[in-house]
Amino acid sequence: MKLPAPRGSVTEALFAALARNDLADPMPALASAVEDALRDHGDVLYDDDLQLALLCLYELHYSGLEGVNDRWEWHPPLLALRADIEEAFEGRLRDGVSVMDAPPSGAQQVADRLFAMAAADGGPSVADFVARHADVGQVREFLIHKSVYQLKEADPHTWAIPRLTGRAKSAMVEIQADEYGGGRPGQMHAQLFARTMEGLGLKSGFGHYLDHIPAISLASVNAMSLFGLQRRLRGAIAGHLAIYEMTSSLPNAKYARGFRRLGFGAPVTDYFDEHVAADAVHEQIAGRDLAGGLIEEDPRLASDVFFGAASVCLLDELVGRWQLEAWDSGRSSLSVRLPALEDA
Repeated sequence: MKLPAPRGSVTEALFAALARNDLADPMPALASAVEDALRDHGDVLYDDDLQLALLCLYELHYSGLEGVNDRWEWHPPLLALRADIEEAFEGRLRDGVSVMDAPPSGAQQVADRLFAMAAADGGPSVADFVARHADVGQVREFLIHKSVYQLKEADPHTWAIPRLTGRAKSAMVEIQADEYGGGRPGQMHAQLFARTMEGLGLKSGFGHYLDHIPAISLASVNAMSLFGLQRRLRGAIAGHLAIYEMTSSLPNAKYARGFRRLGFGAPVTDYFDEHVAADAVHEQIAGRDLAGGLIEEDPRLASDVFFGAASVCLLDELVGRWQLEAWDSGRSSLSVRLPALEDA
């Protein structure tokens, strides 16, 4: 991924340090910028500077950043600064969700509770809007919001596989194998999503539209990396994937309906059609065997499983509200509108 444009003092200092490629530099400017930003920020979920910095720091653990030395991935001072941002981010998520006093301990009871959480999600429905009202410009914006995750779909959750055992690990592998196309070339879900973007005249390179994506959408992706990259949060990433699968099938059916309403068929709709079928199966495996199996094996992880699930509900609601409020008022939901040529 190419480094995006900085959005404040933190990303300016971070990108300057990465470009210098001097791993011996103590990075005083970056440390000072992070300290100031964490002291002065309002809501970290909407802080463009901190969320963009966090996403780029996480990207060092994925495919890397163009022109940036891979040794930065495990650079101790950089990891320490990332941990400072993560502490504020995780704290905000925990403050924003309800704490479950007595999480269930049986696998089926865990699944039932997660299904109840999914059903109770009363946030604004982007899926309903896409199905009934969105125009082509709005569905292109919708795809751009989703692209920062969907173009590497499954990767953040895959970090959990070596941290699980037994029934939960088997369930995670089964779900992830489908996300990667079951070994069929060209059928990885990320590739299907790329073809959807291309069908609407959008670029499908990961990070191409990063300058256009607001902080709250970056936060929803950063939460996955926050949970997936830390063993202590393995319960949270399992709960995140479980509720993600449980809330996927019906919205994707609505997305497919909306794209067809606008005159698009295969291959544009293949991504959504695939998820309607796959996630209807995954939701049972994810709830009962992944989340439920993990809690049966280690009941101490129950609160984090439900924290991860609740974080999905919180962030999906906030991202949906951001998009719909913009569209209802006739504004773009992106930080930077698409160029006029692409709009046309």
